[in-house]
Amino acid sequence: MKPSGIGGMAAIEGVMMRNKDEYAIAVRKPDNEIIIEKTEHKSFSDKVKLFKLPIFRGMLSFVDSMVIGLKVISFSSSFIEEEEKDQKENKEESGKVSALLMFFAVLVSLVVSISLFMVLPVLISSFFTRWIESIFLLSLMEGILRLLIFIGYIILASRMTEIKRMFMYHGAEHKTINCLENGFELNLENVKWQSKTHKRCGTSFMLFVMLISLVLFVIIRPETLLWRILSRILLVPIIAGVSYEFIRLAGKTNNPVMNILSKPGIWMQALTTKEPDDDMIEVAIQSVDAVFNWREFLAEVTETVKDEADITDDTKKSKRVKKDSSIKDKESAKKEYAAANEILIASPKIDYEEEDDEILRALDKYLDFDEEK
Repeated sequence: MKPSGIGGMAAIEGVMMRNKDEYAIAVRKPDNEIIIEKTEHKSFSDKVKLFKLPIFRGMLSFVDSMVIGLKVISFSSSFIEEEEKDQKENKEESGKVSALLMFFAVLVSLVVSISLFMVLPVLISSFFTRWIESIFLLSLMEGILRLLIFIGYIILASRMTEIKRMFMYHGAEHKTINCLENGFELNLENVKWQSKTHKRCGTSFMLFVMLISLVLFVIIRPETLLWRILSRILLVPIIAGVSYEFIRLAGKTNNPVMNILSKPGIWMQALTTKEPDDDMIEVAIQSVDAVFNWREFLAEVTETVKDEADITDDTKKSKRVKKDSSIKDKESAKKEYAAANEILIASPKIDYEEEDDEILRALDKYLDFDEEK
Protein backbone atom coordinates (compact mmCIF):
# COMPACT_ATOMS: atom_id res chain seq x y z
CA MET A 1 0.00 0.00 0.00
CA LYS A 2 1.35 3.42 -1.00
CA PRO A 3 -0.06 6.55 0.77
CA SER A 4 -1.77 8.89 -1.68
CA GLY A 5 -1.86 11.96 0.56
CA ILE A 6 -5.60 12.32 -0.07
CA GLY A 7 -7.90 13.07 2.83
CA GLY A 8 -11.62 13.51 2.92
CA MET A 9 -14.86 13.63 4.83
CA ALA A 10 -18.48 12.71 4.36
CA ALA A 11 -21.01 15.41 3.59
CA ILE A 12 -24.80 15.48 3.40
CA GLU A 13 -25.45 13.29 0.34
CA GLY A 14 -21.87 13.79 -0.76
CA VAL A 15 -18.15 13.42 -0.23
CA MET A 16 -15.32 15.93 0.07
CA MET A 17 -11.82 14.93 -1.05
CA ARG A 18 -8.75 17.05 -0.34
CA ASN A 19 -5.38 16.96 -2.05
CA LYS A 20 -2.83 19.43 -0.66
CA ASP A 21 -4.28 22.95 -1.16
CA GLU A 22 -7.30 21.85 -3.18
CA TYR A 23 -10.49 20.13 -2.21
CA ALA A 24 -13.60 19.13 -4.12
CA ILE A 25 -17.13 18.53 -2.85
CA ALA A 26 -19.29 16.16 -4.86
CA VAL A 27 -22.98 16.13 -3.92
CA ARG A 28 -25.85 14.13 -5.39
CA LYS A 29 -28.89 16.37 -5.74
CA PRO A 30 -32.48 15.14 -5.22
CA ASP A 31 -32.87 14.93 -9.02
CA ASN A 32 -29.88 12.49 -9.05
CA GLU A 33 -27.49 14.94 -10.70
CA ILE A 34 -23.98 15.11 -9.19
CA ILE A 35 -22.72 18.63 -8.53
CA ILE A 36 -18.99 19.19 -7.99
CA GLU A 37 -17.41 22.30 -6.51
CA LYS A 38 -13.63 22.59 -6.48
CA THR A 39 -12.03 25.05 -4.06
CA GLU A 40 -8.53 26.11 -3.11
CA HIS A 41 -7.65 26.33 0.58
CA LYS A 42 -4.40 28.00 1.53
CA SER A 43 -3.00 26.72 4.78
CA PHE A 44 -1.97 29.22 7.45
CA SER A 45 1.32 27.33 7.66
CA ASP A 46 2.35 28.97 4.35
CA LYS A 47 2.49 32.26 6.24
CA VAL A 48 3.69 31.01 9.62
CA LYS A 49 6.35 28.30 9.19
CA LEU A 50 6.00 27.28 12.85
CA PHE A 51 2.87 25.34 11.88
CA LYS A 52 4.86 23.11 9.55
CA LEU A 53 6.68 21.60 12.53
CA PRO A 54 5.55 18.37 14.26
CA ILE A 55 2.81 18.84 16.89
CA PHE A 56 2.15 22.41 15.70
CA ARG A 57 1.02 21.19 12.28
CA GLY A 58 -1.45 18.91 14.07
CA MET A 59 -2.90 21.85 15.98
CA LEU A 60 -3.43 23.75 12.72
CA SER A 61 -4.81 20.69 10.95
CA PHE A 62 -7.44 20.30 13.67
CA VAL A 63 -8.68 23.87 13.17
CA ASP A 64 -8.38 23.61 9.37
CA SER A 65 -10.55 20.50 9.40
CA MET A 66 -13.24 22.31 11.33
CA VAL A 67 -13.19 25.30 8.96
CA ILE A 68 -13.39 23.15 5.83
CA GLY A 69 -15.93 20.86 7.48
CA LEU A 70 -18.31 23.75 8.14
CA LYS A 71 -17.97 24.90 4.53
CA VAL A 72 -18.61 21.39 3.23
CA ILE A 73 -21.70 20.83 5.40
CA SER A 74 -23.04 24.27 4.50
CA PHE A 75 -22.58 23.63 0.77
CA SER A 76 -24.01 20.11 0.77
CA SER A 77 -27.01 20.91 2.98
CA SER A 78 -28.09 23.71 0.66
CA PHE A 79 -29.23 21.16 -1.94
CA ILE A 80 -31.67 19.29 0.23
CA GLU A 81 -34.86 21.22 -0.51
CA GLU A 82 -33.78 23.77 -3.11
CA GLU A 83 -34.08 23.86 -6.85
CA GLU A 84 -31.06 24.60 -9.00
CA LYS A 85 -32.14 28.18 -9.62
CA ASP A 86 -32.45 28.91 -5.92
CA GLN A 87 -29.11 27.23 -5.32
CA LYS A 88 -27.35 29.58 -7.74
CA GLU A 89 -28.75 32.58 -5.91
CA ASN A 90 -27.69 31.18 -2.54
CA LYS A 91 -24.26 30.35 -3.89
CA GLU A 92 -23.76 34.00 -4.83
CA GLU A 93 -24.89 35.06 -1.37
CA SER A 94 -22.71 32.46 0.35
CA GLY A 95 -19.67 33.87 -1.40
CA LYS A 96 -20.28 37.11 0.47
CA VAL A 97 -20.23 35.48 3.89
CA SER A 98 -17.55 37.23 5.86
CA ALA A 99 -14.52 35.54 7.37
CA LEU A 100 -15.74 36.89 10.71
CA LEU A 101 -18.87 34.71 10.61
CA MET A 102 -16.78 31.65 9.77
CA PHE A 103 -14.48 32.47 12.67
CA PHE A 104 -17.41 32.59 15.09
CA ALA A 105 -18.84 29.35 13.68
CA VAL A 106 -15.51 27.58 14.27
CA LEU A 107 -15.24 29.15 17.72
CA VAL A 108 -18.70 27.91 18.71
CA SER A 109 -17.85 24.41 17.45
CA LEU A 110 -14.64 24.39 19.49
CA VAL A 111 -16.42 25.61 22.63
CA VAL A 112 -19.12 22.93 22.32
CA SER A 113 -16.58 20.16 21.66
CA ILE A 114 -14.27 21.16 24.50
CA SER A 115 -17.18 21.61 26.91
CA LEU A 116 -18.68 18.22 26.06
CA PHE A 117 -15.55 16.09 25.91
CA MET A 118 -13.11 17.89 28.20
CA VAL A 119 -14.97 19.95 30.81
CA LEU A 120 -18.08 17.79 31.41
CA PRO A 121 -16.08 14.68 32.50
CA VAL A 122 -14.20 16.83 35.04
CA LEU A 123 -17.45 18.18 36.49
CA ILE A 124 -19.04 14.74 36.69
CA SER A 125 -16.00 13.16 38.37
CA SER A 126 -15.86 16.07 40.87
CA PHE A 127 -19.18 14.90 42.37
CA PHE A 128 -17.40 11.79 43.64
CA THR A 129 -14.80 13.69 45.68
CA ARG A 130 -16.84 13.10 48.85
CA TRP A 131 -16.33 9.33 48.44
CA ILE A 132 -13.02 9.20 46.57
CA GLU A 133 -10.05 11.07 48.02
CA SER A 134 -7.40 9.81 45.57
CA ILE A 135 -6.68 12.34 42.80
CA PHE A 136 -5.31 9.46 40.72
CA LEU A 137 -8.59 7.54 40.87
CA LEU A 138 -10.61 10.67 40.12
CA SER A 139 -8.43 11.41 37.08
CA LEU A 140 -8.78 7.83 35.88
CA MET A 141 -12.55 8.02 36.32
CA GLU A 142 -12.57 11.29 34.40
CA GLY A 143 -10.69 9.70 31.48
CA ILE A 144 -13.05 6.73 31.35
CA LEU A 145 -16.06 9.06 31.47
CA ARG A 146 -14.60 11.08 28.61
CA LEU A 147 -14.23 7.96 26.52
CA LEU A 148 -17.76 6.78 27.33
CA ILE A 149 -19.25 10.20 26.50
CA PHE A 150 -17.46 10.15 23.14
CA ILE A 151 -18.67 6.64 22.28
CA GLY A 152 -22.19 7.40 23.53
CA TYR A 153 -22.30 10.57 21.44
CA ILE A 154 -21.46 8.63 18.28
CA ILE A 155 -23.97 5.86 19.04
CA LEU A 156 -26.78 8.37 19.62
CA ALA A 157 -25.87 10.34 16.49
CA SER A 158 -25.84 7.17 14.38
CA ARG A 159 -29.53 6.62 15.18
CA MET A 160 -30.45 9.66 13.07
CA THR A 161 -31.38 8.83 9.46
CA GLU A 162 -29.30 11.67 8.01
CA ILE A 163 -26.25 10.65 10.04
CA LYS A 164 -26.63 7.01 8.97
CA ARG A 165 -26.42 8.12 5.35
CA MET A 166 -23.40 10.30 6.13
CA PHE A 167 -21.72 7.26 7.66
CA MET A 168 -22.40 5.38 4.41
CA TYR A 169 -20.75 8.20 2.46
CA HIS A 170 -17.92 8.00 5.00
CA GLY A 171 -17.51 4.35 4.04
CA ALA A 172 -17.50 5.30 0.35
CA GLU A 173 -14.76 7.85 1.02
CA HIS A 174 -12.53 5.25 2.70
CA LYS A 175 -13.18 2.58 0.10
CA THR A 176 -12.24 4.94 -2.72
CA ILE A 177 -8.98 6.01 -1.09
CA ASN A 178 -8.13 2.39 -0.23
CA CYS A 179 -8.73 1.37 -3.83
CA LEU A 180 -6.07 3.82 -5.04
CA GLU A 181 -3.58 3.14 -2.28
CA ASN A 182 -3.85 -0.59 -2.91
CA GLY A 183 -2.92 0.05 -6.55
CA PHE A 184 -6.26 -0.60 -8.29
CA GLU A 185 -7.90 1.39 -11.05
CA LEU A 186 -10.61 3.70 -9.75
CA ASN A 187 -13.91 2.19 -10.86
CA LEU A 188 -17.07 0.96 -9.18
CA GLU A 189 -16.21 -2.74 -9.17
CA ASN A 190 -12.73 -2.21 -7.71
CA VAL A 191 -13.96 0.18 -5.02
CA LYS A 192 -16.85 -2.01 -3.85
CA TRP A 193 -14.70 -4.77 -2.34
CA GLN A 194 -12.22 -2.45 -0.55
CA SER A 195 -12.17 -1.98 3.22
CA LYS A 196 -14.37 0.76 4.67
CA THR A 197 -11.80 1.55 7.37
CA HIS A 198 -8.62 3.62 7.12
CA LYS A 199 -5.83 4.37 9.59
CA ARG A 200 -5.88 8.13 8.82
CA CYS A 201 -9.57 8.50 9.64
CA GLY A 202 -10.84 11.40 11.73
CA THR A 203 -12.66 8.91 13.98
CA SER A 204 -9.30 7.36 14.88
CA PHE A 205 -7.92 10.83 15.48
CA MET A 206 -10.69 11.71 17.94
CA LEU A 207 -10.40 8.39 19.73
CA PHE A 208 -6.68 8.90 20.25
CA VAL A 209 -7.37 12.40 21.56
CA MET A 210 -9.52 10.71 24.23
CA LEU A 211 -6.95 7.97 24.97
CA ILE A 212 -3.96 10.31 25.09
CA SER A 213 -5.86 12.75 27.31
CA LEU A 214 -6.70 9.87 29.66
CA VAL A 215 -3.01 9.03 30.10
CA LEU A 216 -1.85 12.66 30.25
CA PHE A 217 -4.43 13.79 32.80
CA VAL A 218 -3.69 10.85 35.06
CA ILE A 219 -0.12 12.18 35.18
CA ILE A 220 -1.07 15.86 35.42
CA ARG A 221 -3.40 16.02 38.44
CA PRO A 222 -4.10 19.54 39.77
CA GLU A 223 -5.85 19.31 43.11
CA THR A 224 -8.35 22.15 42.70
CA LEU A 225 -11.35 21.88 40.37
CA LEU A 226 -10.57 25.20 38.66
CA TRP A 227 -7.05 24.16 37.72
CA ARG A 228 -8.25 20.76 36.58
CA ILE A 229 -10.69 22.43 34.17
CA LEU A 230 -8.13 24.97 32.94
CA SER A 231 -5.46 22.32 32.39
CA ARG A 232 -7.89 20.28 30.26
CA ILE A 233 -8.74 23.27 28.09
CA LEU A 234 -5.17 24.58 27.70
CA LEU A 235 -3.71 21.19 26.81
CA VAL A 236 -6.25 20.41 24.06
CA PRO A 237 -3.99 21.81 21.27
CA ILE A 238 -1.02 19.72 22.41
CA ILE A 239 -3.15 16.56 22.67
CA ALA A 240 -4.54 17.23 19.19
CA GLY A 241 -1.01 17.75 17.85
CA VAL A 242 0.29 14.49 19.32
CA SER A 243 -2.76 12.56 18.06
CA TYR A 244 -2.27 13.98 14.59
CA GLU A 245 1.37 12.87 14.49
CA PHE A 246 0.37 9.35 15.48
CA ILE A 247 -2.37 9.12 12.83
CA ARG A 248 -0.03 10.60 10.22
CA LEU A 249 2.68 8.08 10.99
CA ALA A 250 0.22 5.18 11.09
CA GLY A 251 -1.05 6.10 7.63
CA LYS A 252 2.45 6.02 6.16
CA THR A 253 3.68 2.67 7.45
CA ASN A 254 2.72 -0.98 7.66
CA ASN A 255 4.91 -1.52 10.70
CA PRO A 256 3.38 -4.35 12.81
CA VAL A 257 3.64 -2.31 16.02
CA MET A 258 1.87 0.70 14.45
CA ASN A 259 -0.79 -1.62 13.01
CA ILE A 260 -1.50 -3.00 16.48
CA LEU A 261 -1.64 0.49 18.03
CA SER A 262 -4.03 1.58 15.25
CA LYS A 263 -6.50 -1.21 16.02
CA PRO A 264 -8.64 0.76 18.54
CA GLY A 265 -9.25 3.46 15.92
CA ILE A 266 -10.09 0.84 13.29
CA TRP A 267 -12.54 -0.83 15.68
CA MET A 268 -14.13 2.54 16.46
CA GLN A 269 -14.76 3.10 12.75
CA ALA A 270 -17.28 0.25 12.87
CA LEU A 271 -19.61 2.88 14.40
CA THR A 272 -18.87 5.73 11.98
CA THR A 273 -18.57 3.92 8.64
CA LYS A 274 -21.26 1.87 6.91
CA GLU A 275 -21.32 -0.01 3.64
CA PRO A 276 -22.25 2.46 0.86
CA ASP A 277 -24.46 1.81 -2.13
CA ASP A 278 -23.23 2.15 -5.72
CA ASP A 279 -24.53 5.72 -6.10
CA MET A 280 -22.51 6.85 -3.08
CA ILE A 281 -19.35 5.24 -4.42
CA GLU A 282 -19.88 7.03 -7.72
CA VAL A 283 -20.03 10.36 -5.89
CA ALA A 284 -16.78 9.58 -4.02
CA ILE A 285 -15.02 8.60 -7.26
CA GLN A 286 -16.01 11.87 -8.94
CA SER A 287 -14.80 13.86 -5.92
CA VAL A 288 -11.36 12.19 -6.12
CA ASP A 289 -11.24 12.62 -9.88
CA ALA A 290 -11.73 16.38 -9.49
CA VAL A 291 -8.61 16.97 -7.37
CA PHE A 292 -6.28 14.04 -7.95
CA ASN A 293 -4.55 12.58 -11.01
CA TRP A 294 -5.04 8.99 -9.90
CA ARG A 295 -3.94 7.49 -13.22
CA GLU A 296 -0.51 9.09 -12.83
CA PHE A 297 -0.42 7.94 -9.20
CA LEU A 298 -1.19 4.32 -10.18
CA ALA A 299 1.49 4.47 -12.87
CA GLU A 300 4.00 5.51 -10.19
CA VAL A 301 2.80 2.71 -7.91
CA THR A 302 3.23 0.17 -10.73
CA GLU A 303 6.72 1.47 -11.51
CA THR A 304 7.70 1.37 -7.83
CA VAL A 305 6.48 -2.22 -7.48
CA LYS A 306 8.40 -3.16 -10.64
CA ASP A 307 11.60 -1.49 -9.36
CA GLU A 308 11.25 -3.21 -5.99
CA ALA A 309 10.76 -6.54 -7.76
CA ASP A 310 13.88 -5.92 -9.90
CA ILE A 311 15.90 -5.00 -6.80
CA THR A 312 14.67 -8.16 -5.07
CA ASP A 313 15.62 -10.29 -8.08
CA ASP A 314 19.05 -8.63 -8.30
CA THR A 315 19.60 -9.22 -4.58
CA LYS A 316 18.65 -12.87 -4.91
CA LYS A 317 20.97 -13.28 -7.90
CA SER A 318 23.80 -11.56 -6.02
CA LYS A 319 23.31 -13.86 -3.04
CA ARG A 320 23.30 -16.92 -5.32
CA VAL A 321 26.53 -15.77 -7.02
CA LYS A 322 28.21 -15.17 -3.65
CA LYS A 323 27.00 -18.53 -2.38
CA ASP A 324 28.24 -20.36 -5.50
CA SER A 325 31.56 -18.52 -5.30
CA SER A 326 31.88 -19.39 -1.62
CA ILE A 327 31.20 -23.07 -2.33
CA LYS A 328 33.83 -23.10 -5.08
CA ASP A 329 36.36 -21.41 -2.78
CA LYS A 330 35.73 -23.96 -0.05
CA GLU A 331 36.04 -26.89 -2.46
CA SER A 332 39.27 -25.45 -3.78
CA ALA A 333 40.46 -24.96 -0.21
CA LYS A 334 39.77 -28.58 0.64
CA LYS A 335 41.92 -29.78 -2.26
CA GLU A 336 44.80 -27.47 -1.37
CA TYR A 337 44.52 -28.50 2.28
CA ALA A 338 44.67 -32.17 1.36
CA ALA A 339 47.76 -31.56 -0.79
CA ALA A 340 49.52 -29.63 1.97
CA ASN A 341 48.56 -32.25 4.53
CA GLU A 342 50.12 -34.98 2.37
CA ILE A 343 53.40 -33.04 2.31
CA LEU A 344 53.36 -32.78 6.11
CA ILE A 345 52.62 -36.48 6.52
CA ALA A 346 55.43 -37.35 4.11
CA SER A 347 57.82 -35.02 5.97
CA PRO A 348 56.83 -35.14 9.68
CA LYS A 349 60.08 -33.47 10.72
CA ILE A 350 59.63 -30.52 8.41
CA ASP A 351 61.23 -27.26 9.53
CA TYR A 352 58.53 -24.57 9.25
CA GLU A 353 61.09 -21.79 9.16
CA GLU A 354 62.62 -23.27 6.03
CA GLU A 355 59.33 -24.47 4.50
CA ASP A 356 58.01 -22.89 1.37
CA ASP A 357 55.72 -19.87 2.10
CA GLU A 358 53.05 -21.19 -0.25
CA ILE A 359 52.58 -24.37 1.83
CA LEU A 360 52.36 -22.33 5.05
CA ARG A 361 49.72 -20.02 3.53
CA ALA A 362 47.75 -23.08 2.44
CA LEU A 363 47.88 -24.48 5.93
CA ASP A 364 46.69 -21.19 7.46
CA LYS A 365 43.92 -20.96 4.93
CA TYR A 366 42.59 -24.41 5.74
CA LEU A 367 42.91 -24.04 9.43
CA ASP A 368 40.69 -20.94 9.09
CA PHE A 369 38.30 -22.90 6.91
CA ASP A 370 38.04 -25.65 9.53
CA GLU A 371 37.23 -23.04 12.22
CA GLU A 372 34.44 -21.59 10.03
CA LYS A 373 32.92 -25.06 9.65
